[in-house]
Amino acid sequence: MNTLDVVILGLVEGLTEYLPVSSTGHLLVVQHLLGGGGGEAENAFAVVIQAGAILAVLGLYRARVQQAVMGVLGRDPAGRDFARDLLVAFAPAVVIGGLFNDAIERVLFGLWPVATAWIVGGAVILGTQKWINRREGLPLEALGWRRALVVGLMQCLAMWPGTSRSFATIVGGRLVGLTLAASVEFSFLLGVLTLGAATALKLMKNGAVLLDTYGALNLAVGLIVAWLSAVVSVKWMVRWLQTRSLAIFGYWRILAGLGVIGLMLAGR
Repeated sequence: MNTLDVVILGLVEGLTEYLPVSSTGHLLVVQHLLGGGGGEAENAFAVVIQAGAILAVLGLYRARVQQAVMGVLGRDPAGRDFARDLLVAFAPAVVIGGLFNDAIERVLFGLWPVATAWIVGGAVILGTQKWINRREGLPLEALGWRRALVVGLMQCLAMWPGTSRSFATIVGGRLVGLTLAASVEFSFLLGVLTLGAATALKLMKNGAVLLDTYGALNLAVGLIVAWLSAVVSVKWMVRWLQTRSLAIFGYWRILAGLGVIGLMLAGR
């Protein structure tokens, strides 16, 4: 894989990681179109460049991140509660991912599962958009560990590539009564823990293979491109949802799913 391919994958990762369209699904499809995908190194690369998207959220939400850190250090009671809620929401992914990660990668990391999840998720978005986009609800400070646990359980649905971790957790936030803005913010920050853990595990397990396959320079390029494009994507999504709905993502998912099915039926 050359540097141009790495740049393309970094752009796809950064632009789609926090949108409710599934970055993993997009990366699998793009890797396939570039002539790769499905191998140990390709799957690991798709996970590791998520670190770029993590950096984007850490920078854009640094005040909330700092509050959580101060809470862990015992210097901010509200930050302590928020850090607890993040950890509670993160826990289901640790348990379920630890038990079934290998089976998930073996069975679900393919184009048919991705296309199916895209279309089903798109239909769900379009069918529930009036409910999802209602402006009333609880602020993030009112989350609490019980509601956080529900969001964490919803996040586990996104282990099926194409579902979208962002979409699952935003819907989870709305289910427990958060405003759309609070649901989006919690989704982004929960992603820092979830994606960070997945990245660390992949590096420990496949670090040598990644370096042999891509080289340190290409890995760095992928991370930087993912970081910069994620900054643009997150800022755009926050602004978009201030006045518009999630419907655009539902239409995109359905069109993308149908497009992938068309490619597969055509033998591509």
